[in-house]
Amino acid sequence: MQSKKTPGEPGKVDQLIVEARRNRELREKGYRERALKLFPAICARCGREFEGKRLRELTVHHKDHNHDNNPADGSNWELLCLFCHDNEHSRYVNEEHYEDDAPGGDRGPTSTFKPFAGLEALLNKK
Repeated sequence: MQSKKTPGEPGKVDQLIVEARRNRELREKGYRERALKLFPAICARCGREFEGKRLRELTVHHKDHNHDNNPADGSNWELLCLFCHDNEHSRYVNEEHYEDDAPGGDRGPTSTFKPFAGLEALLNKK
C-alpha cells in the first residue's frame, strides 16, 4: 500500500524542483559575478549606467540563448538592463514564431525610388 503524504511534507517532485532552482541560482550567480567583473556596468543596448542598488537591474544575456554556454572569457554574454533584456527575448521569440512572415522576409525592395540615380552625371558635368 502507498502511504499518504501528510500536508507540508515535501514530495520527491517538490524536492527536485527546489534543488533545480537552487542549482540554477548558483550557476547564475557564478556567471553574473564574472560578467560584472569583465564588463563595465553599462547596458550594451541603451547605454544606461548602473551602480549601487540599481546594479541588480543589470542582467547577463546569453547571445546564443544557451544558458549552459558560459565561456570564461565572457564571449557569449552581454550586460543588458531589464527592459532591453526583455525586448531581446521578445524579438527572439517573435522571430521563431513568425519566421517566413517576418517583415523584410523574402520580399523584394520596399521602395523603387533612387534619390542618387542621376548624381554621377551631375558631378561629371563640366
